[in-house]
Amino acid sequence: MNTYAGTAEDPVNRRTVVLPGYDPRKQDLPKRCDYLGALSWLKAVRDTIGNETVFALDEALMCMGLFGGRTDEYLVWVYADDNASSYNGVVVLGNSVSPHCVAEKDGIRYTDLSRTLTDALANETILDMQGVTEALSRYYYTNSGSFAGLSVAPEYQERFDRLAEEAIRYYNGG
Repeated sequence: MNTYAGTAEDPVNRRTVVLPGYDPRKQDLPKRCDYLGALSWLKAVRDTIGNETVFALDEALMCMGLFGGRTDEYLVWVYADDNASSYNGVVVLGNSVSPHCVAEKDGIRYTDLSRTLTDALANETILDMQGVTEALSRYYYTNSGSFAGLSVAPEYQERFDRLAEEAIRYYNGG
């Protein structure tokens, strides 16, 4: 059973209610520290969970090259079928995501930056926003000091504006 709270009227804003704890009855994913790069680790995770997996949040940012990740990754945020939750550390945001919000790199599917930002803002109360702040800062830097091309759900626009200010300060070293 999924632990997200999306509704038919609001399928975009998937909110995770409960983060999974370790369960010895579940299978473990490949460990991040056993791989040289984020993409090789994510390929191994995808091969374990299933090829239809779409990575979200920090993992999507890793695919975009906007966040290096952590060496001790435990949680993996995905859009996948319910079977994905049979692995320790997998957080299923939803069973599907619009193909218009999905990008692909080296056979790995992941949410685009606008969708990733919306997912992050929807789950901000339980998410470490450091990766999102770093990614937004890198986006700003590589786009000539602009956030042009990004969009978030209207209900998150005000929070996005504050996060964008934090990302600019992060970029400027302050």
